[in-house]
Amino acid sequence: MPVPTRAEVVVVGAGLAGLSAAIRLRGAGCDVQVLESGGHAGGRLATDRIDGFVVDRGFQVLNAGYPRAADLDLPALELGWFLRGAVLRVDGRVHRVVDPRSRLAAAPGTIAAPLGSLREKAALLAFSLRAGYSPVHRSLRRPDRPAEQALREAGIGEQALERFLRPFLAGVLLERELVTSGHYVDLLWRSFVRGRIGLPAGGMQAIGAQLAARVGADRVHLDTPVRSVAPGAVTTDEGVVRSDAVVVATDPDTAARLLPRIEASAPRQVTTHLHVLPASPWDEPLIVLGQPGGRLVNSVVLTDAQPRYSPDGRALVASSTLCPTSEAEVRAEVAAAHGVGSSDLEHLTTVAVTGAQPAALPPLALRRPVDLGDGLYVCGDHRDTPSIQGAMASGARTARAVLRALRPSAVPRGA
Repeated sequence: MPVPTRAEVVVVGAGLAGLSAAIRLRGAGCDVQVLESGGHAGGRLATDRIDGFVVDRGFQVLNAGYPRAADLDLPALELGWFLRGAVLRVDGRVHRVVDPRSRLAAAPGTIAAPLGSLREKAALLAFSLRAGYSPVHRSLRRPDRPAEQALREAGIGEQALERFLRPFLAGVLLERELVTSGHYVDLLWRSFVRGRIGLPAGGMQAIGAQLAARVGADRVHLDTPVRSVAPGAVTTDEGVVRSDAVVVATDPDTAARLLPRIEASAPRQVTTHLHVLPASPWDEPLIVLGQPGGRLVNSVVLTDAQPRYSPDGRALVASSTLCPTSEAEVRAEVAAAHGVGSSDLEHLTTVAVTGAQPAALPPLALRRPVDLGDGLYVCGDHRDTPSIQGAMASGARTARAVLRALRPSAVPRGA
């Protein structure tokens, strides 16, 4: 449908933040129009099909422990689940570190894993329990510092840090040095302790598609780049759309271009190599962690968790590095991670993602301002935390700000 020349609210960007805002605004009775420069809804959550395989834009997962995951119809996504835990290789031997709530029989192997002394393992457990179940406000009251410093102060030993936490967190934070805010890592670890990690049957883009359907197909305009925004006006190639409020919900670089008064960037990057194996070498869905000194941060058989990523029962493997790499540079390392021969791996494709996510350096700036004045608003994970949770939470927060200006009676008391 053509873009109207007038709307009560125009949302620029159909990522998770923009869609989350639009859903709430429409639910409050606002006339909302969403303008998206790309060809799909969901922003960085994008999915292709290559030779019948479901290929996401990089290795992405949905953490059901995120509070805003409650906004999604999880059963409709037909999620396939990973076990809580990971595989690590030490001196050629395979060790599985698995949350006993996922697999009680794995507890003896987890206790015996080479992650330091019993005291250091107890410190890792204590950190998990504190992050998972202490009140969030109590964690955030402590001084923020880089994650590595915070973990060491929590008694995490060298082996647990280097063999388990550093590679595991590097795959999420997209940085190895653990300079990320310790407060953010606490929040992140809380979601891992409290929730499960899954993949939608249709790929990660299905999350954005689900949210866009709630907004309405006639209100989400794809392939509609926005050239500029101003109070009360959004300019596209088709003309100017007048509005009472404009919400910029784009990637950080585009947001900073459209709204020069804000500072936002997404410096983290990741390269993911996709391979096909005749069958999975594993008997349960666990991520395999990269080894110290290696290029890989992790490698995982996606089809162990979500069989529908494969068209014919073969195994789909995703292996990620934080720096640009060629498939040839990592092939031997991927094969070693899974205990298969290099010749067994069939390269499907490589996905390099620049601007993958913002950094979250200490002190963590939670809930950055979203109301810029003059009817201009901004949302995205760069206003909260660099995650699906952060994007959706900032969208909800921005919707409340817009409603306070346009329809105060529609704002829940205390919001």
